[in-house]
Amino acid sequence: MDMGFALFAVVTFLAVVLALEGFYNLWASTRSPEARRISERLAALSGETITTASIERSREQARMPRLNALLCLLTTGQRMEHYVRASALAVSPVELILLTLALAAFGFFLPPLLGYPQIFGLVLGLVLALMPWLWVSSKRRQRIEKLERQFPEALDLMGRAMRAGHAFPSAVKMVGDEMPEPLGRDFRILFDEMNYGVPTNQALMNLAERVPLADVSYFAVAVMIQREAGGNLAELLDKIATIVRARLTLLGEVRTLSAEGKLSAIILTALPFCLVLVINLVNPKFMSVLWTDAAGPLIIGATLLLMVLGMLWMRSIIRIRV
Repeated sequence: MDMGFALFAVVTFLAVVLALEGFYNLWASTRSPEARRISERLAALSGETITTASIERSREQARMPRLNALLCLLTTGQRMEHYVRASALAVSPVELILLTLALAAFGFFLPPLLGYPQIFGLVLGLVLALMPWLWVSSKRRQRIEKLERQFPEALDLMGRAMRAGHAFPSAVKMVGDEMPEPLGRDFRILFDEMNYGVPTNQALMNLAERVPLADVSYFAVAVMIQREAGGNLAELLDKIATIVRARLTLLGEVRTLSAEGKLSAIILTALPFCLVLVINLVNPKFMSVLWTDAAGPLIIGATLLLMVLGMLWMRSIIRIRV
């Protein structure tokens, strides 16, 4: 009991520290001397309206920069950084790791403090630990889906602009100005990088790194090859747009055919938990044997393990890459 309260106090302390750091960063971004000095310098400039420079492709000063730098020294940390960056969320991998540990500790020690078996703590800790990453994964998937829908239109716009006589940088600028977020912002960054002296090949590779789409990587490689070997770039962009649209059409058909399998997986996963909850509400004494008997936690653990294996199996069946 004392150990549980001690760990609960540690988790509370971490939560308070993260909250205080968040308030400090919010204050520093608006009220600090550096922020005021920058605002004064911008206000002193005359002429055109000043907007945020989109060439700033690096993220804002990350919270806990030293821990982020140490994490990025590892290959896993770099992959995690790219994964989180693809979601376009103002959060760093270190913050997600700390939040995961805090939620896991809270879920692990809460059921024993309430008198439930430790197996419930394992399950609750695992579920709470997965929640931040599921949130990031959901945001990343939504952004990727928007980019997939916008990219063929961007290629068509660039092709029409180049057939009308515009150069490649001008066509990129038109896409950045005309296309909505999130693709418009990435093309504005691409134009600004080329405009401010970054080599075109490097700027294209930066675009492929920012946008986690295989189609964008193919586009970048195709443009770089065309710059070396020559050819009609407008026709090349039209062909890439046609291929991307065909792939998205096939992907839509695959998602439609696999929707039944996904629904079955969701129902089969949620059914045991819903059934246990209903039985526990209707007849608590009937379910109390599962908590009090020595074999109960073993049965629950084996059941959860088999459910996880079944979920992974069904996921591998219905997950088709196009």
